[in-house]
Amino acid sequence: MQAYSANNDLTPRYGFVKLNADPVWQGSWQGTHPNLRGVNVILVHPFKCSVQESRRFDTFIDAQAATDLSNYLLQASSYYIIVGVTADEPTFRLSNALPTLREMGADVADVQYRGSFGFVAQRGFPAKTVLRKVFTQADSNENPAHFNAIVTGAIDYRKQMPHIRRVYCVQYKFLHCLRKMSLIRLAVTLTYRNRFDNFWQKYY
Repeated sequence: MQAYSANNDLTPRYGFVKLNADPVWQGSWQGTHPNLRGVNVILVHPFKCSVQESRRFDTFIDAQAATDLSNYLLQASSYYIIVGVTADEPTFRLSNALPTLREMGADVADVQYRGSFGFVAQRGFPAKTVLRKVFTQADSNENPAHFNAIVTGAIDYRKQMPHIRRVYCVQYKFLHCLRKMSLIRLAVTLTYRNRFDNFWQKYY
């Protein structure tokens, strides 16, 4: 993954996100790809290693973008891997999203105008977040935020697929009910056998 920043001399700069070496997001400043200014967020399916969806938040010019970004991150399922990558200039109107980003493990409050950052995160697990940031326009044009990440691990399906728990509970209750019925049948059988024995002893 590589972010990119704008510059004053119109020198082309390129950014990308790749999954298994295949590009799934590409942007550029004065290049052959569109300029996807702001913070770009990609949700990645952890097992298929494919893009579930992607959104762009123009936190340079849109006053609502940071709030929308914050809400989007808060509502994202913890099932997906969240990839964030910046383009052109992401910081000018980013302030409303900074607390949410920090909670996710991506503290970028110190990134300056036309700096760059990128992260890979999973909501609810800030310690696992991988973050790279370059603070200034000059540094980002020389060496923008970039890194490679390998995501491994397991998903707790009891949390992600609650219907499995419901099925398990139904099965447990059903088996428990059968067990209770078996005990009742046994008690009834013993009761009638005792009555029959008493009757036999009394009259014969």
